[in-house]
Amino acid sequence: MSSSDDDSQQRFALGFLFALIALVISVVVGTVVVKRVGASAAAKPAVTAGAAPAAAAAPATLADDAASVLVENGVVKFYFATAKAELAAGANEALADVVKGVAEGKKAIVSGFHDATGDAALNAELAKQRAFAVRDALKALGVAEDKIELKKPEETTASGSNAEARRVEVVLGAQ
Repeated sequence: MSSSDDDSQQRFALGFLFALIALVISVVVGTVVVKRVGASAAAKPAVTAGAAPAAAAAPATLADDAASVLVENGVVKFYFATAKAELAAGANEALADVVKGVAEGKKAIVSGFHDATGDAALNAELAKQRAFAVRDALKALGVAEDKIELKKPEETTASGSNAEARRVEVVLGAQ
């Protein structure tokens, strides 16, 4: 057997070994990525009837100017993107306790807030449209219109960041 045959076999063996190592590394990296993506999707708070989403989720969502919903101490807070009145995903689930409370004889009180930037009249109208969007969601969940009270808050321009100010709150009140 010649030395060139030995070299050829060694190169083949090394190439095969490197290909095998690359395959193993690819499988390991792929598995880790799939597990992390699955874990991050599972780690997102699911809003279910009777459960409140984690309060810690709100600041990250507010920072990116996207619509979000948060249940905090029995108050359902809908946050809105700038100049928008569309409800966030999970709105129906967040309103489950309100719907249950109304069925038990309480009233849903809906209050709209807005930020202090821009035209005050336009902001007030947008806050009203946002409150109507929440009212319509409650009606779609079977709440009678006479069980929903649209209440303009004393101070409609909320304190805090603009993202926190662009919200509608729903609380249960006496009938």
